[in-house]
Amino acid sequence: MSGFFEKLKAESEPSWSDAVTHRFVNELCAGTVDDSVMGRYLIQDHRFINNFLGLLGAAVNYADKFESRIVLGRFIGMISSDENDYFLRSFKALGITEDARLAPSDSAPTKGLKNIMLEAAKSGSYAAAISVLSVAESVYLDWGLRAPKPYPENFIYTEWITLHNNDYFIGFVNFLQRELDRVGPANADICRDFFMRTVQLEKAFFDDAYA
Repeated sequence: MSGFFEKLKAESEPSWSDAVTHRFVNELCAGTVDDSVMGRYLIQDHRFINNFLGLLGAAVNYADKFESRIVLGRFIGMISSDENDYFLRSFKALGITEDARLAPSDSAPTKGLKNIMLEAAKSGSYAAAISVLSVAESVYLDWGLRAPKPYPENFIYTEWITLHNNDYFIGFVNFLQRELDRVGPANADICRDFFMRTVQLEKAFFDDAYA
């Protein structure tokens, strides 16, 4: 084990492994998630894009290096285009109207994720922002890299997998982990707090898809 990110990841077990090997992940990779479950998951996941973009913007603002701001800024563009487009096409394919998408209230894990993103964004701490971002994206990379081929034929499953295991995404997640290794040790208590709470929320979010 090496690096601050890996240290916190090990401390978060078994919750980290529970998330990346979750029933939802396994069914997603097999293309067998029930439409109602997939719809609920996507509706709730789309709810915190606004807060996620706010967190990325805060990280750009708090970053202590120009090069870090460039990498984060490019990722904001990807979330605002490719990923948001995936959600809209998936809602249409699943027959989820705008009214149906807006009707359900936020689930408890969705509220939790939105709140911790907002908390980190308002903290004034680059280390806090990077801690939340590194968990949110590394959990998805971990399960994305485990997805067996061939991928399901339905784009709803395949594109969600490939959005989280392509070369660009791998490079971005590696950047987040290096940033946490760089700024984390000097802000260990703050990072550990945000890191552990985010891991718990990611696992709870998968659980909630079956609620």
